[in-house]
Amino acid sequence: MSFRLTSIPKLPLLLPLAALTGAINVFAFAPYGLWPIQLLTLALFVFCLIRVPTIKHGALLGWAYSFGWVAHGVYWIYISLHDFGGLPGWLTALAIALLAAIMGLYTAMGTAAALWLRRRWSASPLLFALAIFPALWTLTEWLRGWLFTGFPWLISGYAHTAGPLAGYAPLVGVYGIGGIAALVAGGLALLPQYKKPAIALVSVPVLVLAAGLGLHQVNWTAPHGKPISVRLLQGNVPQEEKFDNAQIVNSLRLYIDMIRSAPADLIATPETAIPILQTQLPPDYVPALADFARQSGSHIALGIPYTDGPERYANSVIGISPQATDPAYRYDKQHLVPFGEFVPLGFRWFVDMMNIPLGDFTRGPAVQAPFAVKDQWVLPNICYEDLFGEEIAGQLAATQASGKPTATLLLNMSNIAWFGNTIALPQHLQISQMRSLETGRPMLRATNTGATALIDPHGVVSIQLVPYSRATLAVPVQGYSGTTPYILMGNRLMLALALSMLAGSWWWSRRKARRQP
Repeated sequence: MSFRLTSIPKLPLLLPLAALTGAINVFAFAPYGLWPIQLLTLALFVFCLIRVPTIKHGALLGWAYSFGWVAHGVYWIYISLHDFGGLPGWLTALAIALLAAIMGLYTAMGTAAALWLRRRWSASPLLFALAIFPALWTLTEWLRGWLFTGFPWLISGYAHTAGPLAGYAPLVGVYGIGGIAALVAGGLALLPQYKKPAIALVSVPVLVLAAGLGLHQVNWTAPHGKPISVRLLQGNVPQEEKFDNAQIVNSLRLYIDMIRSAPADLIATPETAIPILQTQLPPDYVPALADFARQSGSHIALGIPYTDGPERYANSVIGISPQATDPAYRYDKQHLVPFGEFVPLGFRWFVDMMNIPLGDFTRGPAVQAPFAVKDQWVLPNICYEDLFGEEIAGQLAATQASGKPTATLLLNMSNIAWFGNTIALPQHLQISQMRSLETGRPMLRATNTGATALIDPHGVVSIQLVPYSRATLAVPVQGYSGTTPYILMGNRLMLALALSMLAGSWWWSRRKARRQP
């Protein structure tokens, strides 16, 4: 096969075009769901990388692509920082730009590393596009997902919850899907460059997509026990009023009325539906809920900040069972949001400028038991936590290994009213869909303003409430048990594959060098 290089625009024009391409990439994610855009924009990115004259040019190109992607994808942070946090508009815009710029550094470093290895190993465009770049893209996204507590929002794999690549989720998780998408994009980027496109080259994207469709038909988990009835409450409490004294009284009344309006095996409220510590509640509040649970046979998952002493409070879920007069279960959020839930070192000044109550929580344990509800075991995760699939999978793996009860249902309790009625809501729903795909378990979502929904074990949204409405989603839910490869191995398989691709590229380059006279 003969390869031909074609010219690309000069850097001053290329960088804004790269940023625009990254911004267009957002349309691959929810609520738009145009997943082929993710492959096409990434293919265009690889197409340009093959032709950049220097590593520095490639790093700048990667930074601009990621900057446009993140800035467009998370613009809704402006609402939480400015409208609710009280930051000046210019400082809020600067903070979002800074976040996008920092996220761009990951892509810049990964791109620079890929181009450096290409030069170091004298790798062909074929080897670069189908092995070196996909491996470094995978490692870069994974690094972004855990370094400095991680920010994996809009990681490329999330674009494929409803596409052919979704079938890979139970094996390699969201980061692995991102790497596979990069492989497909690399194959697409090479197609126009060969005078006579080879069948083998054309078949790479086709075979990868077809295999994903086939894997999506595999049932890694199976129904467990009898279905339970579930009521998911969406209180639609305005964020700007949530912590006012009058609204706190209204919220207490609202949620006790919504809970007691009808029985169900499981009734779940949103995150911090009760916006005050349990020690500040009226003395008869929890006993009244316990009486209802006992009389109706209902289990209640209540979102509330919980204190264990001075300066120690957690973003928690307490579980009230029919058999107990006191809360029989507690889950504490363990992956906290920087600035919103804990103060990073050196940033107290920034947090003090924002009007965010309960901004310095205590971290919960990494592994926590699920909540027993009849035949099912429900494992909560709170808001931002469901971005970290390896942590949810790790909890499932840990309980299985110890022989303890393992969750058959996942429950996300969120309040993202902080971000208004924006694309943040469907983006967060899509993140939950990926967790169902990875674990083979249904995900229940109880949220303040949306998206309150039921997601089946194949990642499909079965039903959801209209966002920004006060309503209850009443559904029967079947729990699932079993193990996916991702539960067993987490990100280890994905990392092994990425490193193997790099090792294979090095070996091939050495072999080729030895053959040359």
